[in-house]
Amino acid sequence: MPRESVFHTFKIALILCVICSVMVSAAAVVLRPLQAANKEREIRKNILLAAGLIRDPAASRETIEELSQAIEGHLIDLDTGREVDPSALPPGLNVKRIDEYDQRRAARDKKQNVQLAPNEAIHGIREREKYSFVYRVEKDGRKLIVLPVYGNGLWSTLYGFLALSPDTRTIEGLTFYEHGETPGLGGEVDNPAWKAQWVGKQPFNEDWDIRVQVTKPGRAIDISQVDGLAGATITSQGVEGLLRFWLGPKGFGPYLERTRSRTEASTSAPRRTAPEGGSDG
Repeated sequence: MPRESVFHTFKIALILCVICSVMVSAAAVVLRPLQAANKEREIRKNILLAAGLIRDPAASRETIEELSQAIEGHLIDLDTGREVDPSALPPGLNVKRIDEYDQRRAARDKKQNVQLAPNEAIHGIREREKYSFVYRVEKDGRKLIVLPVYGNGLWSTLYGFLALSPDTRTIEGLTFYEHGETPGLGGEVDNPAWKAQWVGKQPFNEDWDIRVQVTKPGRAIDISQVDGLAGATITSQGVEGLLRFWLGPKGFGPYLERTRSRTEASTSAPRRTAPEGGSDG
């Protein structure tokens, strides 16, 4: 067959396409475990950043691996706040281990998520997953609570982690690790100086009503308020909205309430004392 023929040209092109497809498919299969490991390491790094165990986003792999030993992951039912066994989830999820649960996909899947009523939605959050991860991170002898949070900014969905004190009274840290906000404006949610404002803030009042607020720049005067980002009003409102949602009854509210009940029960339990004239044990 002449090399200059149209058929020969198509044959060569087809062979090249098949070879390239095989190479790409093989590379995807070979690299998948590495990609999954990198994704998991990135999640752990941001949990550690929120909890304050590391300060440098460029921390080494060895440092992240070592400090990750302090992280405990749990899967909970957001409606009840109770921890669930992954193997006991509905058959459609096909989950046997906690690391097999894809929380983001569940939030988008109508068969797995929960549709919110108009009066329940806050700042564009109209649906959410039924089950969510929560993390316990040991720091200075305390087990902080780290919650995955997300919500709408101006141009994108912001994904981050919120760290709370063991009694859920105080914010220990907030970090965002993925978004598409405008650099220099809404993108300043990544700014360490702005994130540092959140440490020590109290998102609830004495009756556990949510009062966290992102004000106009320079207007934060209360223990529950943080200055907003200059020139990024909608992004600032988005951060406030997503925190109010995830701290509320349709988010992690039931889990936080159960946590507080357990904490109060453990601190108010009477201590056993030795019988008079004898020894305890």
